[in-house]
Amino acid sequence: MTVGIVGLGLIGGSFAKAYHEAGHQVLAFNRSRSVLDFAIMSGNVDGELTEKNISSCELVLIALYPEATIEYLEKMGPYIGKKPFVIDCCGTKRVVCAACFPLAEKYGFNYLGGHPMAGTHQSGFKYARANMFHNAPMVIVPPVYDDIALLGRVKELLSPAGFDRYSVTTAEKHDEMIAFTSQLAHVVSNAYIKSPTAGMHKGFSAGSYKDMTRVAWLNPRMWAELFMENRDFLGRELDMLIKSLLDYKAAMDAGNLSELTRLLDEGRRRKEEVDGR
Repeated sequence: MTVGIVGLGLIGGSFAKAYHEAGHQVLAFNRSRSVLDFAIMSGNVDGELTEKNISSCELVLIALYPEATIEYLEKMGPYIGKKPFVIDCCGTKRVVCAACFPLAEKYGFNYLGGHPMAGTHQSGFKYARANMFHNAPMVIVPPVYDDIALLGRVKELLSPAGFDRYSVTTAEKHDEMIAFTSQLAHVVSNAYIKSPTAGMHKGFSAGSYKDMTRVAWLNPRMWAELFMENRDFLGRELDMLIKSLLDYKAAMDAGNLSELTRLLDEGRRRKEEVDGR
């Protein structure tokens, strides 16, 4: 199989290494030529992905920011052809899918929205790993929800990456869920570390601090774009969180031990409901 990778950051680089390790031919495009040259020199990429050879790929994975993904497909759409399946890897789906589904229809190529649910706080090709997606979930947003043959082919094409399970959904539902499961956690972590007390944490912190601050170390430009594109759902989650935090503070300000205990027990029971013991 010939696979095209657009963008050789953490996600795109990990796909490139995974498919190369599985014995497939990997062609890639990256805006920074030095990164592409290094990927070719290191043996993880076999050559450059261009207008002339993109139509020879069975699969094209686009690991760029949403707006850059749209720009790339607007430019390359006429050259893709009917053979490749094109899947973007953006962290939000409504904006990119709304733009790319019509492009796929216009130029006659196969396109699906995608979101590999894996990564680290580090970025760049040097941190990419061939096993990045092993046992991770992959979210798919197809143009037709119940096309079993299409989804079967997509799973086959993605199998070298090592995903454990696939969730098939709509762009709207994806963005609603990701606002809670991912974006809210990044905002909270990033805000939490801004406390002046953070500078004195050493010797007083352990697992809770590490868990809470892990994703504060993020790519500001990328996450800002994702937050803005999903600001309706993310804003709703932030409103609910702020209300809950104010409830805890009000109980403490009033010296109301029973109310604070009730709030904490409510959260404990909710965790057990959604995740079990």
